[in-house]
Order: sequence, then C-alpha cells, then structure tokens
Amino acid sequence: MSAARLRGVCGRFTQERPASELAEIFGAEPLVEDPGARFNVAPTDEALVVVQREDRRAITSYRWGLIPHWAETAKVGGRMFNARAETLTDSPAFRDAFRRKRCLVPVESFYEWKREGTIRQPYRVVREDRRPLVLAGLWAGWKDPSTEVVRRTFTIITSRPNRALGDLHDRMPVIVPDDAWVRWLDPEPADPGELQALLEPLEDIELDIYAVPRFVNDVRRDGPELIAPLIDAVEAPGLFESLPAAEV
Repeated sequence: MSAARLRGVCGRFTQERPASELAEIFGAEPLVEDPGARFNVAPTDEALVVVQREDRRAITSYRWGLIPHWAETAKVGGRMFNARAETLTDSPAFRDAFRRKRCLVPVESFYEWKREGTIRQPYRVVREDRRPLVLAGLWAGWKDPSTEVVRRTFTIITSRPNRALGDLHDRMPVIVPDDAWVRWLDPEPADPGELQALLEPLEDIELDIYAVPRFVNDVRRDGPELIAPLIDAVEAPGLFESLPAAEV
C-alpha cells in the first residue's frame, strides 16, 4: 500500500495503552489479547475499538477500512478508512452503519501531513493531558464469499477542522467528548439529525501538535522513535541510520 495514499485525513494513528487499561477507561470487557503498544497503525491493520452490543460493552479488534456488507470483495475496504461526516446519510457504504453500528476508536495520537517546501512533513496530534483521543467510528460485518468467514471492519469519521488544526489540514477526525460516549455507542437505530450534532469539531480540547521524523511515512516502521519531536530526533543522529536516504 503506497504511502501517498495513506497521507489523507487521519491515515495513521497510535494505540499505546493496553486493552486492559482501555477496558477500565470505558467500563468495558476486554475481548482481545493485548497487541502491545503500536505507533504506526495504518489502513488494513487490525486496531482496538469500543463497541456496544445490547448491555455488553467491549474492547475488541476490527480491521481498519470498512467493507460494506454488500461488497463483492474486501478490496473496497482499503479506500474506506475515513467517512465524511457531511455525507454519511447519503452514502450507501456508511448510512446503515451510521444508524446502527457506531463505535469508538481510542487513540493516543494521530498523524497529519503538511507540505513544507518539497516535502510532506508529518505532525503528531495528541492531547496535552495525554488522555486518549476518542474518535467517532462506524463498523460493519462482511461475509467473505470464498470462506464464509465474517470479517468486522471500521472507519473513522472526519469533519472540518477545529481552530487548533486549521493551519495543518482542512479535515480532522471527529473527537467524541466523554459525555457523548454512551449516546454514540447506543446500538439502537437513531435519528440521523440527532447524531449529526455530535459530529461538530470539538473546540474545548487542548491539543499538542508537533513535527515528528518522517519514519512514519514507512508503514513497516513501528516504534517509539516515530513520536519523538523532530528537534529531538535531529539532535540524536543515530535515530536516522535506518531511514532511507530519500526520506532524510
């Protein structure tokens, strides 16, 4: 999968907390083995999500890139890792999930890219208090016709940016405030107009936004060096020894 295709809105994120800690935060049952800290989650990867099934809330793992139930192949999921808030009710791929299959995607941070001269510089977006950023997601179940196995996948909803991100990108993932988690996770069919009110850019949140090394451009890289402030990495040249020359 090309790096260029993944440099859209919220095309990478980090999940650093263990599933057991997330279960405590969300009052959920961990139903997945702890994958360990991850610093470069990309579309088509498995990632931790919070879902509600009747009276049971769970931390589980779904594949990033929503595959609608009617899709003929899984390939469509590779380009459905984001869903625009403004068109959810009109989209055949997302409108059913918007009504009945919503999830939360807890991340420590996400990456965005900004063109600076001839390069696209990645930036990390993280809460100043280092609490999780809880992103609005949708999920779907898709049965593979060749194996009859049901695969569960998800997408992250995006909206226009808040003031903090306006200079970095013209879109941002929707952040769900704590007091809206229950409403967003409710599996009962909901009025789309009521849900749309939860998809406005969240302004009442303090974000730390800083440049990071371009290691994150390579989906094969996954380690804490990806979230080091760029100035720190420059002052420690050894960090760049394994970075391709074209990326330095």
